[in-house]
Amino acid sequence: MRGLYGDVIEEIDWSVGQMLDTLRKLQLDEDTLVIFTSHNGPWLVYDDQGGSAGMLRDGKGTTWEGGMREPTLAWWPGKIRPGRVSMAIASTMDIFATCHALSGIELPQDRVLDSCDLSPILFGSGRDSGCDSGKGQRELLFYYRGYELMAVRKGPWKAHFFTQDTYGLGARSPTAHDPPLLFNLAVDPSERWNVAAEHADVIAAIRKDVAAHQAKLAPVVSQLEDE
Repeated sequence: MRGLYGDVIEEIDWSVGQMLDTLRKLQLDEDTLVIFTSHNGPWLVYDDQGGSAGMLRDGKGTTWEGGMREPTLAWWPGKIRPGRVSMAIASTMDIFATCHALSGIELPQDRVLDSCDLSPILFGSGRDSGCDSGKGQRELLFYYRGYELMAVRKGPWKAHFFTQDTYGLGARSPTAHDPPLLFNLAVDPSERWNVAAEHADVIAAIRKDVAAHQAKLAPVVSQLEDE
């Protein structure tokens, strides 16, 4: 089924199973947190060989939900309850703060970090983690392409200041939106209905959050630039 793509998924499934079995055999499973996720959505130029984002819009190379939102599995026998599902907002950047917290290591204090301890989400503890909401989940998530802030998620709302087509399909230059496009992901995860005209207050609040974010942000040299 699904040719080469299906073969790849089957191999990943087998190899992850081998790793989990090894942890069990070595009796390390109850001391090991395993996180399985991805860094982008489907590569649409390859059609059914590039994956699928289901109902989510667009794919790899964009900041639409189909390009950025990824399912994540976390496994830790004895600590993470099997079968529990969370719809909390999180980022792969949060693995950094989470591993520090679980290891009892203090986070660096000499820089601004965009990383939250996911322990309350993983364990369902509800304790204060120092994240935006104080419950281990983010209220805000900033979507960047390089140095350009493309979109912002705040609770169920997502504002697109710029949009850009996926790799290999359409124009590669960003399209600016002023006012930004606004979607309520709680009822419109496919980002089909722009409701900016009805929610100027939400856009104003997000703009305020962007200003506060950018005021403390110090850009660093891109690793892709020549020395």
